[in-house]
Amino acid sequence: MNLYVRYFEHDTLATNINEVVAFLETLKEVKLDDMIIGKIVNFQNSTNQYPFRLKVGYTNYVLFLKTEAKTLEEFKEQERIRNQQKAEGTYVPEKKKSALDIMGEPNPGWYEATLVFKRVILIPETNKFQYKDTRFRAKLKAESPLDCYNRIVNHLRNRQDVDPRSQFPSAKSSNFEYQFLGEEG
Repeated sequence: MNLYVRYFEHDTLATNINEVVAFLETLKEVKLDDMIIGKIVNFQNSTNQYPFRLKVGYTNYVLFLKTEAKTLEEFKEQERIRNQQKAEGTYVPEKKKSALDIMGEPNPGWYEATLVFKRVILIPETNKFQYKDTRFRAKLKAESPLDCYNRIVNHLRNRQDVDPRSQFPSAKSSNFEYQFLGEEG
């Protein structure tokens, strides 16, 4: 995935972080440091498809867009076609896959997964209940990451020692992590 970088009338299409840094160093308004470079690298490596804006001045930003275009001319031609289609009312945006769509794609095999959920625990001294973060780790065979998540949650809900009031995170939250181990696990 390449990055289109624009600051007012200055723009470029970069294929790696070194090209981005070289472009930003030509802009006198932009002061680069390791934290800024880290933010750009995080954006480039993330699954986020939305534009990233790096604040430069009080109201000035450097814009970063992810693109499949190989050259700046190709990117601008795609943008021109998109704008023309929008003006004609014929533009149909490409539907992005959600995290759950990606997790639901079939990939049968063994998974190692960790789920952190809010478990209801009785406090014997007060006879009251509290929610406590509980980590559950399992190695299991599943059809997809989403199937892995569903199997773990169903297992925990059916256990006698897990209170039905316990709360489980969403499959796409940071409290569910999985690793595909392969078909032979």
